[in-house]
Amino acid sequence: MQDEEQQKPADESTPEESTPEEQQADEQGAPEERSPSEGGTPERGETEPEAPPAEEALAEDAATEDDSSAEEAAAAATEAPAQPAKAEDKQKKEEVVPGAELDPIAIEPERQLDAEERARQEAEEEERARRERELIGEEDEAAPLAAQPAKLSGDASYSATGKRKSSIARVIIRPGEGTIQVNKRTLEEYFPRDYLQSVAKQPLVQSGYEGNVDVRVRVHGGGISGQAAAVRHGIARALCDVDSALRPELKRRGMLTRDARVKERRKAGLKKARKKPQFSKR
Repeated sequence: MQDEEQQKPADESTPEESTPEEQQADEQGAPEERSPSEGGTPERGETEPEAPPAEEALAEDAATEDDSSAEEAAAAATEAPAQPAKAEDKQKKEEVVPGAELDPIAIEPERQLDAEERARQEAEEEERARRERELIGEEDEAAPLAAQPAKLSGDASYSATGKRKSSIARVIIRPGEGTIQVNKRTLEEYFPRDYLQSVAKQPLVQSGYEGNVDVRVRVHGGGISGQAAAVRHGIARALCDVDSALRPELKRRGMLTRDARVKERRKAGLKKARKKPQFSKR
């Protein structure tokens, strides 16, 4: 037993010697350890060294500068051919004369009208003038309605009342030399406008009694235009009393019709008859 125990420690103390071939095979089979700088895994407890942030920022700035310089170069290359094209367009516009592309206006020579065309043109002008006279109530002013004015006795007097808007005219016709007084003044003094004078004298002129009777008028109310129309209405009514044959023609020309057009009354909530105050939403 003692001999066996002595042999075991002896065996344990002497390691087995390996041959050179075995050592070479072991070296080839074992993985080679790489340093962290070569990409190997670092040993436990060691950390990889990080790249400094300043170097990364410099690298990014350099990359952006390269990109911006490339974009500027491309933009300059595209703008370079565009500028000459614009200059050429301006030159062309300056050279073009305004209206050069339009066709010239052909003026036809005025030809002479024959007798038929001239007669037709004159007839059309006369018809147009007649219609205009009808619109303003002055149809055939030169031709009197009465072929021969009636003779009035020395003490004859005919009175009538004419109205227009808010004007009222009381007219008295007597035999005379054709003088007209309005509110104890002459017609030319009371109605300074020629148009208003012609309106007031229209029944006398168209009936042929202008220089055969004297007219005295008292008028009040309204304005000067309404008063002239009221005088005309009163004179026309008085002439119908003088000569009843004048009534159809005076009626046809609208001198005996009471013009009912007056100013419309103001409504509650409005500024005038139709005018409304400005609308405010809020």
